[in-house]
Amino acid sequence: MQKIGNDKVCYAMSARNKPVAEVKPGECFTVATEDCYGGRLRTKHDIFTKEMWDTVNPATGPILVQGAQPGAILRIDVKTIKVRNHAVMCVERKSGALGDFIEGVETTIIPIRQGRLNVRSGLAIPLRPMIGVIGTAPRKGVIPNGTPGEHGGNMDCREITAGSSVYLPVNVPGALLCLGDLHALMGDGEVCICGAEVAGEITLRTALVHSFLPTPCVRTRDGISFIGSAGSLDTCERIVLGKAHRFLTGTAHLKPNEAARLMSLAGTLGVCQVVDPLKTMRFSLPLCLLSKLGVRFPVDRPHRS
Repeated sequence: MQKIGNDKVCYAMSARNKPVAEVKPGECFTVATEDCYGGRLRTKHDIFTKEMWDTVNPATGPILVQGAQPGAILRIDVKTIKVRNHAVMCVERKSGALGDFIEGVETTIIPIRQGRLNVRSGLAIPLRPMIGVIGTAPRKGVIPNGTPGEHGGNMDCREITAGSSVYLPVNVPGALLCLGDLHALMGDGEVCICGAEVAGEITLRTALVHSFLPTPCVRTRDGISFIGSAGSLDTCERIVLGKAHRFLTGTAHLKPNEAARLMSLAGTLGVCQVVDPLKTMRFSLPLCLLSKLGVRFPVDRPHRS
C-alpha cells in the first residue's frame, strides 16, 4: 500500500501546485500528516508566534487522482485514523471565540494513553480523531489551508472521522487532494482556536462519482451533513439549508414545503468552527429518514470519463 509522507506538504490549495503522488480510484493508501503547528511546538516553553501563520496547517499533498476531471465528484472514504501519543494546544489572549477570557499565551502538551486524552490528573477523555483540513484545488486562485470554502479546506467538521465518506468537487484535472490538521479530539466550534492538535496517519480510498449530493458534504453511518462556509454564521446557515433543501426536492422528489417541514422536524443545524477566516456550519439529515423517502445510499455511481 502506498504511503505518502508528511514531508510532502503544501500551505495553500491551488491548481498550480505540483502533485507529490498519484493514486488510482479504488486504491487504498496512507497519508502521514503533521500537526497544525508543523511540529514546532514540542514543549510548554514553545509558543506559536505571528510569524508562523504563513505556514499553519501544513497539508500533505497535493495528491493526483487518476482520471479525475472537472465536473466529477471525488469521494474520499476515511478508513482509519491513527494519532501519535501526544497532542498540542496553544491558547492566546484575543485569539479565538474565547480570546477575551484567556490569560496570556500558553502551550500545553497533552498525553494520549489507551485511547484517551489525559487532560489533567483524574480527567481523561475518550479520543475521537478527525480531519480538520481536507480539500481539492479550487478552479482559480490560491486558498490558504487555514481557510474553508466550497473546495473543502479547513472545515473542521468533527463528522470527518474514520468510517465517514467526504464528497468534494473536482475543479481541476486530477482533483489535487490535500489533507492534514488532525485533531485527537475537538468540540463543535473549536472555540479556543484549536482542538487537540496531533500528527498521525490516515488510510483512505477514493472514488470518482456522479452524485446527487451537494458538495462539500460528509456521510457517516447515521447521517449526511451538508457543509458551508462564509464570513458570518447567518450566511453559513443559508448555504447549508439551501443545499439540504435542494437535495430533498431533487433526490427525494419532495415538494418545497414538504422538504422544509421535514428539515425542521428531523434535521440538525450545527456549527463546525467559528475561528477561521470563514466560519463553517453543517446541516445533517438522518439516513433512516432518507431511506424511508426512498433514497438509497450510496446515491452515487461510478463516474465514466
